[in-house]
Amino acid sequence: MATTEHRPLVDHAEQALRQWLSPGRHRAGDRLPPEHDLAAMLGVSRGTLRAALSRLEETGEVVRRQGSGTYVGSIARRRGFSDGLEVLESYALLAERQGIELAVRALRIEHGDAPRDAAVALELEPGARATTVERTLVADGEPVAFMRDVLHPSISLPDAAKIAAGLEQGRMVLDLLPEFGVPVAFAKTHVRPRLLGGDDPASAALDITEPTAVLELMEVMHLPDGRPVQCSADVFAPGGLHIHVMRLMAAPQPENISPST
Repeated sequence: MATTEHRPLVDHAEQALRQWLSPGRHRAGDRLPPEHDLAAMLGVSRGTLRAALSRLEETGEVVRRQGSGTYVGSIARRRGFSDGLEVLESYALLAERQGIELAVRALRIEHGDAPRDAAVALELEPGARATTVERTLVADGEPVAFMRDVLHPSISLPDAAKIAAGLEQGRMVLDLLPEFGVPVAFAKTHVRPRLLGGDDPASAALDITEPTAVLELMEVMHLPDGRPVQCSADVFAPGGLHIHVMRLMAAPQPENISPST
């Protein structure tokens, strides 16, 4: 879980309240319990609770009415991506179009045994070694995804410092592969639910402190001849990814345009 012991208690209270008020649990206008009940729920003093509520009031997430109580205001939503799955493109391009500033933290690049699921996806023998890249993607200052990319050992990669330099600019591994001479042609994508909690590294990366349902995208990138070269597992924070899929009606039979006889 995330290490938070050295943060002020009011920070913890603010984060706990914001997560509690997340979309799907409350609606704008809902009345919150009295302050003494909220303080007891959080295990903090009423002074600490009031300080946290004041912060949420400044952002409009709660509305405090003297003599009436505290109400849910505008529900805070993470700044996430809105994406279709029809075209393979990196999140860096999506972010640029949508005006989102990307950064990374906790970047780790290492060469070692490929994770079992990635080894299967990349058609590697058990125990095969590969380069793994892990990091937390931050959008407009908020963590939105915990990303893990495993690269096929047949790829000729530059040193880790060059890879890191590209990723720290907010680019994706998918952006870098063509520069390394790897012509990715298509990807196979699986979207699946995942429950975060406990000691899961993604929980700490996304500041999630209680069991929370999230989306995970598993993608395998392929060369034009079909060989797999990259396996990615991206775990998105709640609200970090909004997926839409365009579905077209089946094309009708073409009109008969032969000359009439």
